[in-house]
Amino acid sequence: MSGLGEIGLNRRTATIGVLLAGAPFVHGACQAQQSADAPWGITAVDGLHLGHHTLEARPTGCTVILAGDGMVGGVDVRGGAPGSHETELLDPVHSNQGVHAVVLSGGSSFGLSTTAGVMQYLDERDIGVRVGNKTIPIVVGAILYDLGLEGDRRIRPDAACGYAAAEAASAARPAEGSIGAGAGATVGKLGDPYRPMRGGFGTASITLDNGLTVAAAVAVNAVGDIIDPSTGEIVAGARTEDGDSLLDIRTVLRGGVQLDPPPAGTNTTIGLVATNASLTRAQVTMVAQMAQDGLARTTYPSHTPSDGDTVFSLASGRWEGEASVLLVGALAADVMAEAILRAVRLAESLPGIPSASEFGR
Repeated sequence: MSGLGEIGLNRRTATIGVLLAGAPFVHGACQAQQSADAPWGITAVDGLHLGHHTLEARPTGCTVILAGDGMVGGVDVRGGAPGSHETELLDPVHSNQGVHAVVLSGGSSFGLSTTAGVMQYLDERDIGVRVGNKTIPIVVGAILYDLGLEGDRRIRPDAACGYAAAEAASAARPAEGSIGAGAGATVGKLGDPYRPMRGGFGTASITLDNGLTVAAAVAVNAVGDIIDPSTGEIVAGARTEDGDSLLDIRTVLRGGVQLDPPPAGTNTTIGLVATNASLTRAQVTMVAQMAQDGLARTTYPSHTPSDGDTVFSLASGRWEGEASVLLVGALAADVMAEAILRAVRLAESLPGIPSASEFGR
């Protein structure tokens, strides 16, 4: 077994060692995956290609996951402030012949325009659902709020960003950290004034000996703290007044302290879980639901009125074994938790917004 089985979630030293020695990460504008090694992370699911585009003028960007000629898709949306595109189409009771791309973007609602660029990219290649003599790409997406960082807030991901990310997509190991949809992400935003730390983009995967693969990709921009569930240690989160220590929101809230949350819609964790198993639309939707458990294990508090936590799910059907939804969903929660930890551990600092690595986490 490869993937999370190698990490050993019950051993802190092994966990951190593999986190730092795992998939490479690259920063900067429009960085595609750089490794020529065997696919790892979300691209370990055969048929998926991932690309990032990061803007230079301000920390923001988008991430696109292409799903070939289409895969069975689902979604689970929690929290009080989601921002998404075409999620209703993924309801199992609605008509949908497959998903061709998933888009994760910064820029708040402005970032939803990135889906138009991805649709253009797919349309030019005649990829989509056949409707008569026309082809219509099915592109779903979700956004996070990163407009509060330095620079001109009017600089945000647009259709050109989505197109560029789709062009950069490959099956190689995805870059992680402060890149793509995670370029402007932050975490730990409870309190007034709040003192956040860096969020980011992360991915993880696990492949069993029988060939079943489950993987996750996520952009972490949560209002809450990020916690390593194997140790209970805070990895990144709200800081003390001097900025040199972590508050531990668990202790603060249990002490009855009233902390002012940021406005609704200014935080969220958005991501995707995928498998090579064959699943129905109802089953793949349940996998998305179970994957949210990985978010809850690592984020405190999660699914708040200020977050719009959204998890998409895809099933390629390229594995010939029989899939247990219970198993796939359980593994999806595991890889989602691991991807969230990687996102914050591999992020880079910004002025006044430290990273987890600065705190030795």
